Amino acid sequence: MQQVTGRRRDAEVLVFDADDTLWENNVLFERVIDDFLDWLDHPTLDRTEIRVILDDVERANAFVHGYGSKVFLRSLGECLERLRERPATDAERREIDALAEALVAHRVELMPGVAATLDALAGRYRLLLLTKGDQEEQQRKLDACGLLHHFHAAHIVKEKDVDTYRWLAREHRFDPTVAWMIGNSPKSDIVPARAAGMRAVFIPNENTWVLEHDDLDPTDTGVLRLAAFPDLLAHF
Repeated sequence: MQQVTGRRRDAEVLVFDADDTLWENNVLFERVIDDFLDWLDHPTLDRTEIRVILDDVERANAFVHGYGSKVFLRSLGECLERLRERPATDAERREIDALAEALVAHRVELMPGVAATLDALAGRYRLLLLTKGDQEEQQRKLDACGLLHHFHAAHIVKEKDVDTYRWLAREHRFDPTVAWMIGNSPKSDIVPARAAGMRAVFIPNENTWVLEHDDLDPTDTGVLRLAAFPDLLAHF
């Protein structure tokens, strides 16, 4: 891959998403959901129908309680109760906890080429990290990832909306027009960053959470679409 030399005139600050951009995340939740559906073995509903119910429960809980494995466990329990039309038993809750144990114990697995790419970009731009979710859970990932030395600052927020990006620009005193948000989520990374006046780089991840999907304007020249993280070096 040919690398760009020098700095882009329209880029001074690069802001990076974490989960499913720097490291794998949602694929772990998807594995737990598969195990949960196997365990349920519902007599009348198929897996697709149950997944619609679970998505509805997750959407409601994310709005009220936020994100992370604790909220995910709550959603699995509430989905079970809705399907069985009764409270979950202690034994069932222990079974759900056991299914999701890997979420807490799993080590951080970086996407291919992330470390080397950040190492190169850190010499050209000011890098920031912006992730949302449970404070304790996200901090554990940040501490374990081995990447923090590349970033000028790292922030954990409850939500990533347009006000979050405007706050970030004020906090670090940069002009949004020379900042790029890089991430996999249209809903959290691309759409609100563009609304705040930033440009964006969309790097799709096939395991992106369904609640993070959103429509992107295919004619928006302020959004760069790349296939993989190391492709950033051909543009920045």
